[in-house]
Amino acid sequence: MFNLLRKQIGISAAFLLVYISSSAQYVELNRPNHDEWPYYFGMTLAYTHSYLHPNGRHPYFLQNDSVLTAEPGSSGGIALGLLGTLRLSNRFEARFNPNLVIGGSRFFRYTVTYPDQAGQYTVDKTLPTTIVSFPFQVKFNSDRINNFRVYMMAGLKYDIDLASTSKARNAEDLVKLKGSDYGVEAAIGFNFYMPFVTISPEIKFSTGLSNIHSRDPNLKYSAIFDKLQTRMISFSLHLED
Repeated sequence: MFNLLRKQIGISAAFLLVYISSSAQYVELNRPNHDEWPYYFGMTLAYTHSYLHPNGRHPYFLQNDSVLTAEPGSSGGIALGLLGTLRLSNRFEARFNPNLVIGGSRFFRYTVTYPDQAGQYTVDKTLPTTIVSFPFQVKFNSDRINNFRVYMMAGLKYDIDLASTSKARNAEDLVKLKGSDYGVEAAIGFNFYMPFVTISPEIKFSTGLSNIHSRDPNLKYSAIFDKLQTRMISFSLHLED
């Protein structure tokens, strides 16, 4: 995930340097009154990378020798969303960004004491996810330099996992997860003012605060965990009017 993050930051920084250098002598402002609008709307397209963070092992993990190790895995998905922004002052804005995260999955890789029928000592358990997220955020904006501006964002989110009651989740030996989660998030982004639209690339970090593990002592792959919390990194592209 750190390699992925470095790559995303590098691409964003390169794009930023090229844009600033190309517009250094550009004096005409695109939509100069845009920052005075009381509100505006847009849409979001994002790539997400998420995983489950085990916050402690249950005592069952030490008492039972059938599972030796359990390592979380990460996967990517695509998010589509709407965007609504409300002006609070010259520096601050409130933002509501509901989105649907699809195509991602979470999984754990287990090392077991006894091999399966294929003679494998490692077992992967995949948990497909489809999440509807409701983030409420506050933006802090820098001064506008020609047609460019930097912003920072922090906020809260509430997630609903539409796959929590699916047949795949109810299969034997899977890790059971709760259907909802809440957490905090922070981001840094850049506004590029175009003649008819504002393009805003953004890198965001999200951390779940609740324990979404629905522990079942009868399932050996689920019983070894005490708490599970979500972690996500997303690279978003906002298109705003």
